[in-house]
Amino acid sequence: MHTFWFIFRLVKHKLTPVGLSSPEHMQTLVEHRRVVDMETCQLNVFETHERASQVQLEFGDLLLTSMLRGKKVMHLPGRDAFDYLPGESVVVRPNETMLIDFPDATAEEPTQCIALAMSKDAINSTLDLLNEQFPLLGEHETWQVSGDLVHLHQDAQLVDVIQRIIRVGLYEQGRQKDALASLTLQELLVRLMQTGARKLFAEEHGSLASRHPLGAVVDYIDHHLHEPLDCTTLAGIACMSRPHFQRKFKEAFGWTPAEYVQHARLETARKLLVDEALTVNEVAYAVGFRGPSPFIRAFRQSEGVTPKRYQMSRRVIH
Repeated sequence: MHTFWFIFRLVKHKLTPVGLSSPEHMQTLVEHRRVVDMETCQLNVFETHERASQVQLEFGDLLLTSMLRGKKVMHLPGRDAFDYLPGESVVVRPNETMLIDFPDATAEEPTQCIALAMSKDAINSTLDLLNEQFPLLGEHETWQVSGDLVHLHQDAQLVDVIQRIIRVGLYEQGRQKDALASLTLQELLVRLMQTGARKLFAEEHGSLASRHPLGAVVDYIDHHLHEPLDCTTLAGIACMSRPHFQRKFKEAFGWTPAEYVQHARLETARKLLVDEALTVNEVAYAVGFRGPSPFIRAFRQSEGVTPKRYQMSRRVIH
């Protein structure tokens, strides 16, 4: 299975910034770097305290970067330049060159990000463990990590595990540090692969429906969002018992079936609010909510604003 890293658009969950370096300890004002070496990964904390452009960075290992403060503009091979802000992460292939602009960095408002370089041996051992003990459902389907570049909006699960690996790297002491980092890195890799699986199945469920049980489920969800979607029905489509279905769905995607359905409904609702002349009430029923109140509550929890306010703001933009 080819894995592409992406998630449904969500309200961004932000990491907690770490303490800034004191001026006397800074060797440069542009991408000052603190490094923590661990057995399976290397944690880097970068800070920039003045405007700069076309700063070049490259790592030999697969890299996860996550913004903590400020704004960068990222230039990656084969992609248009994009703003890079807190609540977002970027995955970079080994030996891929990043060119970075810092249009707003100042001493009062510096940029700060982490870059986690993950060793190839650690990645391979995690894949071997997963493929042996938690096999995926599809024929010849295996856990694997793709090096495709991607710009992620972080969900709560991803933020939680990144936050923990920062804490281990910067604050943990003693012989257990490497063991804790290794275990947390394993979880991080699983979360990233689950993110990729969600994207793949959301985009290709039509072609996967006839040859993968979860593809059939995702395809059914996509065509029946306006209807009640209970777990028993979805398990029947996958030809599994309900407990087995729930376990395999969560293993593959990182979300329960109910969470997946909720995110799919909200994703469709956002498009309807922008692209069609529908009222909030009509959108609520069109995507399967039982009324406007639960829809407004779920939408506000996801987006931070009500559907009406979102609709008005997006229509002004368009």
